[in-house]
Amino acid sequence: MVLILGGSNAHLLKDAFGDHKEEFRIETPFGNSHVIRRYVSDNYEFFFLFRHGVRGYEITAPFVNYRANIYAAKKLGVKRILSWTGPGAITPKFEIGDLVVPTDIIDFTKKRDYTFFDNGRLGFIRVSPPFCHSIREELIKILEKLSHPFHKKGVYICTEGPRLETPAEIRFFSAIGAEMVGMTLSPEAFLARELEICYGSICYITNYAEREDIEYKAGELFEGTLPEDRKKHVDKALSVLTEVVKYFIKNPDNSNCLCKKSMLRYKKLGKIGENFEDWIK
Repeated sequence: MVLILGGSNAHLLKDAFGDHKEEFRIETPFGNSHVIRRYVSDNYEFFFLFRHGVRGYEITAPFVNYRANIYAAKKLGVKRILSWTGPGAITPKFEIGDLVVPTDIIDFTKKRDYTFFDNGRLGFIRVSPPFCHSIREELIKILEKLSHPFHKKGVYICTEGPRLETPAEIRFFSAIGAEMVGMTLSPEAFLARELEICYGSICYITNYAEREDIEYKAGELFEGTLPEDRKKHVDKALSVLTEVVKYFIKNPDNSNCLCKKSMLRYKKLGKIGENFEDWIK
């Protein structure tokens, strides 16, 4: 089973897939998940989880219940998660409206619950690469079939928010190798790895990261760093994104992926069994 994890612009799914079959939340040891919708037809079945709320940006990034959401995905039998997010471009090689298949994360968050294993007994695992290799390969193949600018690599830095970054922070992020900045992929990717779920992401560049030469516009946020003549490129990227989702949900599993063996060391030691709910107890 596949779960699409997205935030803003999620209304595009209705245009692409029609009405959902059901809508619900999942109760977890970490609280209730955010709203999940199940889409079903003769050609597909998948879940969509609203990261920021159903009616717009109701929940800002620092207050998303990441643990409940990923736990809920596991409880639903999800094997693969495709996350979408709209970061700002730090590197000049990324243009507004480009799609990026990220390769790495720099975690610059400060207060988030980033592990399921608070007692330290488990969770000492590798996250290289942080994104599922098989999902990345699949996304690249899909994007190569679509005539839209995209990048096969990119380093995403995740900040705490909800405020945007200062120009000095962006200069620092650039110096340490970050190429785009957002607020959502951490700890999602790491939590998915702890529960042996394949997690991949696709980014659509929505704006430029903060610089001194970008004029401050009262009453505007991300759009204040988005030139007027580039807005149509974001709309185009979002339309391509729905095509990516259509391709992706046709491949609900990959039994050869190593993401599914991230907790194997603990299983070999006899510390855990196959039931993931017992790991957290």
